[in-house]
Amino acid sequence: MTPVWTADLGDGTYRNPVLNADWSDPDAVAVGEDFYLTASSFGRAPGLPLLHSRDLVNWSLVGHALDRLEPAADFAAPRHDRGVWAPSLRYADDRFWIFWGDPDHGIYQVNAERVRGPWSAPHLLKAGKGLIDACPLWDERTGEAYLVHAWAKSRSGVKNRLTGHRMSRDGRTLLDEGRVIVDGDRIPGWFTLEGPKLYRHGGWFWILAPAGGVDTGWQGAFRSRDFFGPYEEKVVLAQGGTDVNGPHQGGWVRTPAGEDWFLHFQARGAYGRVVHLQPMAWDTDGWPVLGDRGEPVRVHRKPAAPPQPVEAPATDDAFPGGRYGRQWQWTANPRAGWTVEHGRDGLRLACVRSADAHDLRLLPHVLTQRLPAETFTAGVSLSLESAEPGARAGLAVLGDAFSWIGLERGADGVVRLVHRFAEAVAEREREAAHARVVPDSAGGRVRLRVEVAPGARCRFAYDCGTGEGWRPSGPVFTATPWRWVGALLGLFAVAPEGQGGAGTATFTGFHVN
Repeated sequence: MTPVWTADLGDGTYRNPVLNADWSDPDAVAVGEDFYLTASSFGRAPGLPLLHSRDLVNWSLVGHALDRLEPAADFAAPRHDRGVWAPSLRYADDRFWIFWGDPDHGIYQVNAERVRGPWSAPHLLKAGKGLIDACPLWDERTGEAYLVHAWAKSRSGVKNRLTGHRMSRDGRTLLDEGRVIVDGDRIPGWFTLEGPKLYRHGGWFWILAPAGGVDTGWQGAFRSRDFFGPYEEKVVLAQGGTDVNGPHQGGWVRTPAGEDWFLHFQARGAYGRVVHLQPMAWDTDGWPVLGDRGEPVRVHRKPAAPPQPVEAPATDDAFPGGRYGRQWQWTANPRAGWTVEHGRDGLRLACVRSADAHDLRLLPHVLTQRLPAETFTAGVSLSLESAEPGARAGLAVLGDAFSWIGLERGADGVVRLVHRFAEAVAEREREAAHARVVPDSAGGRVRLRVEVAPGARCRFAYDCGTGEGWRPSGPVFTATPWRWVGALLGLFAVAPEGQGGAGTATFTGFHVN
């Protein structure tokens, strides 16, 4: 199936972004002829997505490293700006390792022999508030291991500095109290230093880290002969004359052909943080040079690698056997009973009873995936089996504001097509269009669609199967991001508070083009 966005131009070149969706805070590692990438997943579950590529341009989603967030009770409800921040992915001692900072709890790590798992349970390596953006290093020359991390001022009162530790090789213990190894306040013009990635190269310890803020900042490089410093710094990637704002944190990989490349993100509002690939070279003074003389490239020669099929992370889902694909994440830790097993294709969601049925932002049982491109159309068929008055289900665009279209069972037993929305400051949803009775000839099923245009302008439509075709619903809705997260496509089913089960809704044929 043709991806919605393809970075591979088919002529030996690629275009940026190579991942045109919200794969925030990417980090990558090369293992043999394979490349793997992970990204922030914040409060969604499963977390820590795992992507695979053979050429750094064509990527597929192969799984997740974190089934549930810990502490589990803290993520029973949506925590859209918390959870997994800026993970680092490494391969050492014949294992894959992922370290990340949870700003409210501390630094965690998981590890596995194979990227598809099984992954270990999360281990809290360093407890504390405001500990973020953790990255380990195993120094194969000395056998020692290290850790560096940044700080979130919102929790700790501290920012713009990087702290370093010695660490046991098993990644379970820090061997010292740590010390500040880079203080951004001492570097003229530098602020909001964060997202460090730690490497060893050419006899130097290297830290690649952005500063200056997500929307307007730059990518820096730091080097020192000793892990604890002192470090010298240089700006190695900035927007310059391009339209790639703030080129922000990412990871350096060296290919089997000996080429160096750098993956980083660009913040694009409701579309989230999309991933760019930059060529990487070294100047005569031994500093990295990213992109085109320090500015992001738009189109470039692909990395030297065997030919690969055009590929991008999946979006479509036929829900075979009632199961949903890897591209979906819940808005909180999942619970038993949210999906209902059955023998046919189609996703059957339970209409979960909730006091928050009026506000999708508060529901933990919304099944979501990323906006897959700047311009696309997403559609799905829906039937509402629930006979519970007030039960509803639909297709949503979910962010700090949200809008959805779907079906609702009225107190009179009639199923109506409804379209509702809520502004960012609103505490409950409002009508976006007049409700419409679903005719008996529709067989209780409707097709739903959202067309997304540049600027994340969303136009909803429906087809009741009565021969009228697609009909628009309501005014244009402009999607908005969460605090750190791009807007999401969502499927949900919910019912008012009460006793006992409230029935189900079934989604079939989710398709994006």
